[in-house]
Amino acid sequence: MSFPFDPIRRAALLWQRAWGDHSQSQAMATATSIMRVQQLLLSRFDAMLSDYGLTFSRYEALVLLSFSRDGRLPMSLLGARLMVHPTSATHTVQRLEAQGFVARTPNPQDGRGTLAEITPAGRQVLHEATQALVADGFGLGCLSEDENGQLYRLLETVRRTAGDFEEPA
Repeated sequence: MSFPFDPIRRAALLWQRAWGDHSQSQAMATATSIMRVQQLLLSRFDAMLSDYGLTFSRYEALVLLSFSRDGRLPMSLLGARLMVHPTSATHTVQRLEAQGFVARTPNPQDGRGTLAEITPAGRQVLHEATQALVADGFGLGCLSEDENGQLYRLLETVRRTAGDFEEPA
């Protein structure tokens, strides 16, 4: 659906008219824009990744496993690094395991824990899916490299302030 006007800009103008505070209407418009862009990107990624039998959450899990030293991580760490509830991480890994992209094994360092390990088929599908996302510019090809960097730094400030991580600026 495409509007002949920017509905978020219109909402900001109405907000300002109703409450008279430009800085708050701008903050509302910015937050709403971030949420809308998130919807657009997830929809685009999921559509592209469906060609590989993946969703974006499964793709992220494969990326994280591939970046680990030996291609495997404890389930608890996988969920924490993906910043999702443990149940969501388990569901994601179960789906990947059913597809043959991940194997689960007991964790030898933790008798109650489980390791998720990327398989060769998982590495192959990850490589192919990544090529497609890169060719698309991760949905942000309309921005220059400088604009991408600027946007990242602005959002990084919001995430840091929210306590997402403690790394200094």
